[in-house]
Amino acid sequence: MAHRFDVEARFSAGAQYIGGRLRAGNAGRPQSVVDPATGEDVLSYELASPADVDEAVAAAAAAYPGWSGATPGERSDALHRLAGVLAAQAADFAYAESLQCGKPIRLTTEFDVPGTIDNTAFFAGAARHLEGKGAAEYSGDHTSYIRREPLGVIGSIAPWNYPLQMAAWKILPAIAAGNTIVLKPSELTPLTSLMFAEAASEAGIPDGVVNVISGAGADAGERLVGHPDVVMTSFTGSTGVGKRVAEIATRTVKRLHLELGGKAPFVVFDDADLEAAVHGAVAGALINTGQDCTAATRAYVQRPLYDAFVAGVADLMAGVRLGDPMDPATDLGPLISYAQRDRVAAFVERAAAAGARIVTGGRIPADLKGAYYEPTLVADAAQDSEIVQSEVFGPVLAVLPFDSDDEGLALANDTAYGLAASAWTRDLYRANRATRELKAGCVWVNDHIPIISEMPHGGYKASGYGKDMSSYSFEEYTQVKHVMQDTTGAARKDWHRTIFAL
Repeated sequence: MAHRFDVEARFSAGAQYIGGRLRAGNAGRPQSVVDPATGEDVLSYELASPADVDEAVAAAAAAYPGWSGATPGERSDALHRLAGVLAAQAADFAYAESLQCGKPIRLTTEFDVPGTIDNTAFFAGAARHLEGKGAAEYSGDHTSYIRREPLGVIGSIAPWNYPLQMAAWKILPAIAAGNTIVLKPSELTPLTSLMFAEAASEAGIPDGVVNVISGAGADAGERLVGHPDVVMTSFTGSTGVGKRVAEIATRTVKRLHLELGGKAPFVVFDDADLEAAVHGAVAGALINTGQDCTAATRAYVQRPLYDAFVAGVADLMAGVRLGDPMDPATDLGPLISYAQRDRVAAFVERAAAAGARIVTGGRIPADLKGAYYEPTLVADAAQDSEIVQSEVFGPVLAVLPFDSDDEGLALANDTAYGLAASAWTRDLYRANRATRELKAGCVWVNDHIPIISEMPHGGYKASGYGKDMSSYSFEEYTQVKHVMQDTTGAARKDWHRTIFAL
């Protein structure tokens, strides 16, 4: 039995965290957090209104001078304390994340929560290592140096598939660099974002540095992006919504960071370790029930291995255990909602109607109450078909054959997206070519999915721009300032001759 706590009691004051306290929203519209494994409500709360957003931004703005003026060491110490608080509450976080998302407790306990703690510890160290160009007399009579300064109030929007990790990815680099933040999680999954903000306060991070508004995108989200006192927006979500966010952000000339959709290719060359590729494909396609923008969604397999790969993946998928997310024996949980399950099912049905072959899965299990869908392998789809080109966001893998290396890499790059990809080969030269030519922000070789705090996450093409995680994320959350100081003391400078005769 998984660790549990009383969600309604924990959030009885409301699901907004503004200025260091939980409070109710004022949108006049209730919202339910639903357990996807049962379809039952676990919390009803009041959504945030645009006025609530204004209050959260005001709290962040009020906290900014003090927090931005803290030394890097002071911010680092606070983040180290936060990592300790998160570790002490790890069981609560794992339970809440599984409850609101339907994630298997093994995933939240072994991936989501420890990954978030590690990310916090990383940024505690990174806060003391903002890099800049060395001071020097580049012009000969001036000393130039670079300052990296925080921007101000950040307005971030996170998705429902990894609520805890996405909250951390948004909050940590922003506050490590000296900014304050207002985060809008998905209204479907606010629990762990609120708990993260509470943990920040418990760690001694001042009130107003981290604020969370739980509201709908059309009112709270758009108000946050368009708010004149928000200097930057970081958004993770679909490419379609990302375009809307960009449209709103441009009205106030905000800095913008977008991490959008993906359709990751999984390229298996004919010298690959077949067993490793089969296991990698199933794990990479099914993690988080396929609700992962870096998930393996398109497997391209060189023809000599194609039939064996299809058979191996089908066999392995058929043994995946669906069930109660709180049972440690469960491999695959439900999708986030019945609507998402039906959306995934419709993709597969349309693929079959268009001539694709459903090798395994393709069904809603009759013996499970929640938003479950069987692990599904689709073969014989056309490269230009919807199932190959569009983001399904479910436990579905499409597999296609290729002949030459040139063809395999060209097919892999033939989508609008470019977030992640993997190549499977024992040949060093093939691997090096694939890492050069695959157009994606992350390319794995002989693996698919692992991430680490020290390395950046972000995409090419319609998958967006900018980086989460790693020290590279400071590029998004700091302003580079060039300071140039005269070293001569002369009242009349040589360059003045361009204006008037000396």
